[in-house]
Amino acid sequence: MNPDLLLPIVSSAAWLILAASALASFRLGWGQMIKMALLWIAIFGGIFLAVEWFFIAQGSAATLV
Repeated sequence: MNPDLLLPIVSSAAWLILAASALASFRLGWGQMIKMALLWIAIFGGIFLAVEWFFIAQGSAATLV
């Protein structure tokens, strides 16, 4: 493992634990927690796809010039 990746992995795990504990504090049912998790995955996935599409479009436009 690359030592440069150690800090991002540890901090990402810490953020996931923090988010999970915040979600657990609401004491929601499993069904509603799964719906919320899927909604957040869809939101961040959509943003990721939009940004990737932008960079791909920008790169292909640069090759045309």
